[in-house]
Amino acid sequence: VAVQTISGQLSLLERQLGKALFNSQGRGLVLSEAGRSALGYADQIFQLGDALVEAVQTSDSESTLRLRAGISDGIPKLLAYRLLSSVTSMPVEVRLICDEGEFETLLADLALHRLDVVLTDRAAPVGGNLKVFSKRLGDFENGLFATPELLERYQAGFPQSLNGAPMLLPTRHNAIRNRIDRWLESREIRPKIVGEFEDSALLNTFGRGGLGIFPAPLVLVEQIAAQLNAQALGPMTGVSEQIYAISNERRIRHPAIEVLCAASPQRAGEPEV
Repeated sequence: VAVQTISGQLSLLERQLGKALFNSQGRGLVLSEAGRSALGYADQIFQLGDALVEAVQTSDSESTLRLRAGISDGIPKLLAYRLLSSVTSMPVEVRLICDEGEFETLLADLALHRLDVVLTDRAAPVGGNLKVFSKRLGDFENGLFATPELLERYQAGFPQSLNGAPMLLPTRHNAIRNRIDRWLESREIRPKIVGEFEDSALLNTFGRGGLGIFPAPLVLVEQIAAQLNAQALGPMTGVSEQIYAISNERRIRHPAIEVLCAASPQRAGEPEV
């Protein structure tokens, strides 16, 4: 495209908006405040265009349904697996594309339609510029887990036995950390915190190595025993892992997201009552 054509199109856009998109700076031009705002919207428009092309090409060439899911780094990956596995029972073949990241980054990718849904431990902020909605998938009570050596040492007298016990905890960046701290404080328990982790998978890896007692949802007791060689030391009554699915309001409802949001806590591993 010729430079003159681009210049003409920008001039036309400025007349339509009634705002200058550039300011003079020295011998060059820099984006004005209106220009930066317009650029942000233009990026979203191009992202939507790319998503449209991908969706049309996929529907024409494949029978596979794609679900692009973002997983917040703080939520237990075993729990994310149990929830996402609910879509595998759909009558159509589903292809999962999973990204992991921080809450704010995943929300930005969702707004740009790079993701269909975000699984996280908190609801999206209300009243912001992001037009998304949150649905709570469930509350999953946490317990404390330990490898056999630590279990033998600290199980008797639980939870008071935890005073001075080595413990691995999520960082305060994770929503559940405040609930854990309140649980410990209300019982006047002061463990020895030997590690804090933003990534739940890394926390579990250290837990498997026997470096400390660690929290996890009780619905995962079988998976934790099999994969981390750890047993439940005891429940943390009142400390629950809250999991939300966040998706775009204006996006056509994705069939796999509907299945995910309809999945009950029982589908995520809790026993039927």
